[in-house]
Amino acid sequence: MLRYFFALLIGLLLLNGVQAQPETDSLLQRILKANPSPALQHVLRNPQAYRCQIIYTQINRNKKNKPQFRHYYFNYDPDLYFNPASTVKLPLAALALEKLHRMESQGLDKHTTVLFDSSYPGQRRLLRDTTAITGLPSVAHLIKRALLVSENDPYNRLYQFLGQGPINKSLRSKGYKESRITRQFMPFTDEQNRHTNAVQFVGADDRPLYLQPPAYNKDSFKFRKKFLVGKAHIDRNGRTVQAPLDFTRHNYLPLQSLQQMLQSIIFPYSVGKRERFYFSTDDREFLLRYLSQYPSETPWPLYDTATYYDSYVKFFFQNGTHRMPAGVRVFNKVGWAYGFMTDVAYVADFANGIEYMLSATVYVNSDGILNDDKYEYETVGIPFMHALGQTIYQHELKRQRKYRPNLSDLQIQYEQRDPADKRTAISVVDN
Repeated sequence: MLRYFFALLIGLLLLNGVQAQPETDSLLQRILKANPSPALQHVLRNPQAYRCQIIYTQINRNKKNKPQFRHYYFNYDPDLYFNPASTVKLPLAALALEKLHRMESQGLDKHTTVLFDSSYPGQRRLLRDTTAITGLPSVAHLIKRALLVSENDPYNRLYQFLGQGPINKSLRSKGYKESRITRQFMPFTDEQNRHTNAVQFVGADDRPLYLQPPAYNKDSFKFRKKFLVGKAHIDRNGRTVQAPLDFTRHNYLPLQSLQQMLQSIIFPYSVGKRERFYFSTDDREFLLRYLSQYPSETPWPLYDTATYYDSYVKFFFQNGTHRMPAGVRVFNKVGWAYGFMTDVAYVADFANGIEYMLSATVYVNSDGILNDDKYEYETVGIPFMHALGQTIYQHELKRQRKYRPNLSDLQIQYEQRDPADKRTAISVVDN
């Protein structure tokens, strides 16, 4: 009888949304405390106020070079909401390549021209892409733009190609049951986001290869708890509403899920079969290239490197010089919106033979008002992310390993710009 009572009590607590305590590992806590940086320690002393979560993953290879992973957490809580912002571009890029891989028999690949029609109020057509060498859109070029400087419209197009329903079914089938991608980066209603454009792939001779009709997602979503953030917000009409912003129906990706997605791309055999993205070796190498390539190396699109410098989307290495350390490549995806900043990264130092993963999110909105564009990205967020990144990097430089990793599989052949290219560089994008 007593056992039954306790089981019932636990069930009621879970049903009423009682949260588990955030997870913090003593080893990571000691590493972080060892750096007296005010930018780091100010946030770490107030983790709940800054909604800060950190996952640090040590990677050790055995004598056969097989990686083994050990995860350490600071204030990790999957129920502590953060807006994933542009980090959702990572799974959509992988899912788009996976979908195309299944469509190879129809003569399609990531470089095939793809055109988007307008099929529902608010949607926009896409028939040209002047940032591509061909002047035409393709899934490959959309992914490049989504990853290199985190452009938003390419994400919307990947969402439209995949469809809202299939996106979320795919995430659930891979084990990411709490993850949810329901929104494009457009001022759409929930109903508009359920509708996706007609999409057509055409050959080099403009011959239609495949027509995907407009789609509507009839699936329902289960929102098991409400996510309310802030004390006030500006609504879409510019009015101040004295109430938190409700993120319940927004995109939702727990930090551990994001890290697992990245790990499954970089180390596909380190995760279970159902968690992997199934695409070709060439597709994987393509993703790895644009997760780590710099804007200064990229000829198409030709980004202005004064604005989109090499560490622009590398928060853990973003400092005043805007330069990346020699021999280091960061395979990552960042996101920033509503005062939330997130970076999910795998770091490889080819010169020193070290590798690790680091993921973190922080909320920098001291006035508690959302949508007022008054966030402390530059004064609090970036200094914290950089201090955190350098703390772990310096720790890894000193950490002893039994076997030095062979990282040759991750040495990518990157593109190079032509110094004689006189085109006007792109200095403004929506991201």
